[in-house]
This record gives sequence, C-alpha cells and structure tokens, in this order.
Amino acid sequence: MKARIALMMVLCCVVPIALILFGTAGLAALTGYLDYVLLAALALAIVIGLSLYARHRKRKQDAGCPHVDSEKRDD
Repeated sequence: MKARIALMMVLCCVVPIALILFGTAGLAALTGYLDYVLLAALALAIVIGLSLYARHRKRKQDAGCPHVDSEKRDD
C-alpha cells in the first residue's frame, strides 16, 4: 500500500518538473504527448494492480483465510 502511495506522489512531483525541464530545454513540443504516455501508464498500473489484488484474494481464499469483512469484530 505504501509503495502505491509513494508511486503516485512521485508521479505528481515528476510531471511538473518534467514539463519545466522540457520547456527550458526547447522540447516543449513533446509535452503534448505526455498525456498519452501518462494515461497509458495509469491504465496499465490499474490493470496490473487489479490483477495482483485478485490473485492475492484468490490465494487467501484458497488458504482458508476468512474475509476481513465477514469477521465479527468487537468495536
């Protein structure tokens, strides 16, 4: 979970820095293509994340671990 949050934070910090660097280096024309690259990366991350989560849930279920929501907790 912490790694995903760190990845999102890195993306949020890197994109503005990359835009500034592209502008100062004379590569401002490439900034229009960042939308396609970043949206594709986001879609890929979502697909990979959902598949890993499904695999994790399946392994947990096969091991006989009860689902967290089905457990009765004393609050």
